[in-house]
Amino acid sequence: MATVILYGTETGTAELVADAIADVLAADFDPSIYDMAEFAAEDLNADDFLVVICSTYGEGELPSGALPFADELDDVDPDLSGMHFAVFGMGDSVYDDTFNRGGEIMAEMLTKRGAAQVGEHFRHDASSTIKPTVAAAEWAQGLKSVIADD
Repeated sequence: MATVILYGTETGTAELVADAIADVLAADFDPSIYDMAEFAAEDLNADDFLVVICSTYGEGELPSGALPFADELDDVDPDLSGMHFAVFGMGDSVYDDTFNRGGEIMAEMLTKRGAAQVGEHFRHDASSTIKPTVAAAEWAQGLKSVIADD
């Protein structure tokens, strides 16, 4: 099974997180990393395990890097039945009501099309002292068993 890592970012931090997760998964799952801005929704494959990394921008919106993919998901509306995915969300708890909303929006968009979210939906807090890449590497260690069981 292929592992596909998609990231949506505004400032580039989600790309660094994607790299950290890929480093942990590399030995066992040979992951491919793609920017959501450059990934076509019709290239989603139910046989792949999908890892979504998405930041939150503005008032709880998707970052600009995730918008092309999200728009295409709405336009193409692919059947993602059988696909499993995990989410590493990024946000800042200073924004109470919209904290980590970007990752939640992506999860909603995928489950609406039949994909199943598995594992822990991680919500990194930019206000914490833990760097997102460190949190991502730790999260990815646990994700290995989820992918292996898939």
